[in-house]
Amino acid sequence: MSALEKHFDLVRRFTVEHQAVRGQWVRLGPAWLELREHADYPLAVRQLLGEAVSAAVLLASTLKFEGELTVQMQGDGAVRLLVAQCTHDFQVRAVARFDRERIEAATDFAALAGKGQIVVTIEAERFASRYQGIVPIDSRSLAASLEHYFESSEQLPTRVVLAADDAGTAGVLIQRLPQQGGIVGADSSAASAVREAESWTTYEQACESLQGIASDELLARSATDLMQRVFSGLDLRLFDAQPVRFRCRCSVDRVSGMLRSLGAAEVDSIIAEQGAVTVTCEFCHKPWRFDSVDVARLFGSPGEQIPGSSSVN
Repeated sequence: MSALEKHFDLVRRFTVEHQAVRGQWVRLGPAWLELREHADYPLAVRQLLGEAVSAAVLLASTLKFEGELTVQMQGDGAVRLLVAQCTHDFQVRAVARFDRERIEAATDFAALAGKGQIVVTIEAERFASRYQGIVPIDSRSLAASLEHYFESSEQLPTRVVLAADDAGTAGVLIQRLPQQGGIVGADSSAASAVREAESWTTYEQACESLQGIASDELLARSATDLMQRVFSGLDLRLFDAQPVRFRCRCSVDRVSGMLRSLGAAEVDSIIAEQGAVTVTCEFCHKPWRFDSVDVARLFGSPGEQIPGSSSVN
């Protein structure tokens, strides 16, 4: 195990040499804690949100261009809305909206999610384009819902395993790729058929092994240890680990811009009544506090003003 791999907040890609099987592994720790530092989520919501964050990183690691991937779950269950986003360079953020009273009675994923849909949105910066895949929520789990997404939207057999607790989140995604150019080269049709069968066997055995790994193992094991167990005896290539970090879009500049849009009179009235004005990011729940001195600077002369925009999240 490398020195880097001992730490959390990493994603790694892997492939089985000479076979049409690939995947991704992710494990988060400090980034997961930072993401929910200002949020008060019940245990069941924390676990589901952690799974969604790992899922977003796994899916984003398949992108071949600069952009952002969003996993959104919206249903009529105790968790009304869940959104997890990850950029191509693995900056993550996430938020959940839920009914606190119903959470206590929700004993499984079906009750948490209810009936609704999973939406996977991919935005490519360079081409200013957007792709959306929509599938119904699978009542078994978030992982099962995402497997359905790959099956229906990309026609790729996919196995997804996710886990989360208060300390960290983790996940593995394994896919069986189409057996085509670049994978089998100029092999004869007979050799190609053998490779095809071998790849299917490898994929199916890996999926079976992955299902036998408990959540606590998934959260604790390194990619090397875990994949050696899942792909025992095979020629597995693990690519270099990439760091993952939490990053929300809220900032002092954006909050300043929002306050400026309210106008000096409105902000001054809040200061007079409450002593300060506090704006809470709707995404990460971080509070941004401005006292009378900050507001004086905000609406002072142009040279004293803080640049900003009208968006807080």
